Amino acid sequence: MIMSKRNKREIPIFEHPIIETHCHLDYLKDNPLDVTLANAKAAGVERIITIAVSPDNLNNVMSLVEQDDMLWGTQGVHPHDAEKYTPETAKIIRQQALHERIVAIGEIGLDYFYDNADREVQRQVFHEQLQIAADLDLPVVIHSRDADDDTIAILKRFETSLKRKGVIHSFTSGPELAQYAIDQGFCLGFNGICTFNTAENVRDIIRMTPLENIILETDAPFLTPVPYRGKENASCYLPFVAEKVADVKNIDINAFLPIAHANSLALFFPE
Repeated sequence: MIMSKRNKREIPIFEHPIIETHCHLDYLKDNPLDVTLANAKAAGVERIITIAVSPDNLNNVMSLVEQDDMLWGTQGVHPHDAEKYTPETAKIIRQQALHERIVAIGEIGLDYFYDNADREVQRQVFHEQLQIAADLDLPVVIHSRDADDDTIAILKRFETSLKRKGVIHSFTSGPELAQYAIDQGFCLGFNGICTFNTAENVRDIIRMTPLENIILETDAPFLTPVPYRGKENASCYLPFVAEKVADVKNIDINAFLPIAHANSLALFFPE
């Protein structure tokens, strides 16, 4: 087991490897990349997907995925930066998404909580990037916050053309969006939020989500799970997320992890 210098609880090591489906390696500051990856490997993390969020970090992701065999990436623009999305950005995403280590279009979607970009612009950019994913036959990584109805409405336009579906990551939305996503074959991504005392709403969604629709993530450096809150998040803390999800689903962790692993492989790494 791994012991944190700032916390007495050890990071549990399980029998089955875990895939980190969502983090932002170029945002981490506490450790250099080699230390971050070594810590993740020691915690049983087998692969890491680092997520693009803006025109400014599309190339950062491309650089990262070339640095270690365990690294994979996405290309896309987050709703916070929707107003920075241009035809040139779209061209770059299309070109770079063809790279063998790019596994999805994302992080894309809608965020009406912060409203960092005009909502109509968010909707248009979300729609355009879903079209890129459909054209390239890639899954999507979706961010949706306080925008359930519009997220469903836009996804309905792609029910036929978006073959590989994707994940609604860091799921904190309501049961209607959860059920729609499940019915359409999307996965739901759960992270450290599910360990928070105040997040019973997220645990309720975990309870209603079939095991075959669950994947694991950290969203590092954000949303550090209990008992490491206050410390920068990292992929090495993924076992705490897995542990909590298994507990909420009332399934033994060693029975749950192969399912989550298979779900991640099927979504991002199909043979």
